[in-house]
Amino acid sequence: MEADFVIVGAGSAGCVLANRLSKDLAHKVILIEAGPRDLYPWIHIPVGYFKTMNHPKYDWCYKTDPCPELEGKEVPWPRGKVLGGSSALNGLLYVRGQRQDYDHWKELGNIGWGWDDVLPYFKKSENNERGEDEFHGTGGPINVADPIYRHPICEAWIAAAQAAGYPANPDCNGANQEGVGFFQLTARRGRRVSTAVGYLKFALRRPNLKVLTRAHTSKVIIEDGQAQGVEVIQKSANVLRINARREVILAAGAVGSPHLLMLSGVGDGQALQKVGVKTTYHLPGVGKNLKDHLQARITLKTKNSTVNDELRGLVRQTRVAVNYALRRSGPLTMGASMAFGFLRTSDSLDRPDIQFHINPWSADSPATGVHPFSAFTATVCVLRPESRGEIRLRSGDPLCHPCITPNYLAERSDQQKAIVGVRISREIASQEPLRAAVSEELQPPRDLNIDDDASVLEWIRKNSTTVYHPTSSCRMGTDHLAVVDQRLRVFGINRLRIADASIMPEIVSGNTNASAIMIGEKAGDMILEDAKH
Repeated sequence: MEADFVIVGAGSAGCVLANRLSKDLAHKVILIEAGPRDLYPWIHIPVGYFKTMNHPKYDWCYKTDPCPELEGKEVPWPRGKVLGGSSALNGLLYVRGQRQDYDHWKELGNIGWGWDDVLPYFKKSENNERGEDEFHGTGGPINVADPIYRHPICEAWIAAAQAAGYPANPDCNGANQEGVGFFQLTARRGRRVSTAVGYLKFALRRPNLKVLTRAHTSKVIIEDGQAQGVEVIQKSANVLRINARREVILAAGAVGSPHLLMLSGVGDGQALQKVGVKTTYHLPGVGKNLKDHLQARITLKTKNSTVNDELRGLVRQTRVAVNYALRRSGPLTMGASMAFGFLRTSDSLDRPDIQFHINPWSADSPATGVHPFSAFTATVCVLRPESRGEIRLRSGDPLCHPCITPNYLAERSDQQKAIVGVRISREIASQEPLRAAVSEELQPPRDLNIDDDASVLEWIRKNSTTVYHPTSSCRMGTDHLAVVDQRLRVFGINRLRIADASIMPEIVSGNTNASAIMIGEKAGDMILEDAKH
């Protein structure tokens, strides 16, 4: 099998690339996905992440190594294994980050990645139902919509935050991110819009695009310093070679792309030797610089009903299901969070450094279902953590998951910002109208000494988990630990690129899916430009 461009991973960026590269019928494109097609109905229902996360058919079901800073917990890391990738499993929240994030990328030597460079690609990808303006586009493949369903407890949190002195913000993707308001969602009329729906669905009609599902890429074939293609393990255990006439593009994500590079012998030579993998090219930054957002889960019991109550019991669940089927409304149209808060932990800062996700429900995790009592969740995360982790090979077996070491809270600055975030949460909860709605501060408990750093940090360690935003493990840059250059070409290997969240020089200040889509859009243009020469 042969194509001009071979793309590994049909996720947030991979589906974008498949669409853009196959638009010119002169280019044959093969897109490879380890998971199945996105036929499972729950994928397309926004709240379906309750059903798809930790489902081994659609989720890689990664787990971190024991995290010392989280009292030795192994943290589940869901990653999409289906057409659409993590955009088919995520919480649908459309967040770009801050202008300064991308200008900082440019300052680090990544020319062409400043805010003014990437904004056109955000706009190109977007069909914002609010209409076109300086910051938003219409007519793009990804529909961006205001939430259909708004819960009073989230409105109460927003009002209480304003009473505490934090500004209202109707658009965290507009001129300024700071403030509180409601998220927009990657949805259309109550249905999820993954990149498989937005980008791939119509591209599949093109005769020059072939999509392989249930095909596990085991290595990049590298000969004489050049990527020649990939090897793929199919369900029958047959090994298929797919040749690339022009380029191999890895879009397997912040876990998958470094894992595949290392399996192919590209990485830290000494580390590869320890697990019996022959070094093809010594590139020590592969898997390093891993970043993720860690969230502390604050749970407040309420006097009034929340979504927990609406989903409790067969009769109520049936009522919710019928409402969704007939009207495409109600709790099943929810994203993972409803309201946001992008706030500063100090007045001396020039931009937000923490983010709140406000959910009108509570659960230990989406996969376990909601709590059997009325409650909501206000999670807080540090937007630009300084702690850096790593992806490493566990073995040379391509079917064996890699070691994931996030090093959460390793840096004191991350600890301190998280502590202040918990204090801000309590400050907001003490304001009306939220104060009247809360019956009990469940987590952290009311008797926790909020003024004692050590006590708050201990609570954070016990009650934190990932926000599912891994990035930066194959980062773009100019120093010795960079993996790709500003055109996303892997150093030392010709005809090999990476286009996904792993290339971020630093994690963006917010949810990462919109940025991964933007990377796919920009990569598509660069690849087609280079193909002309």
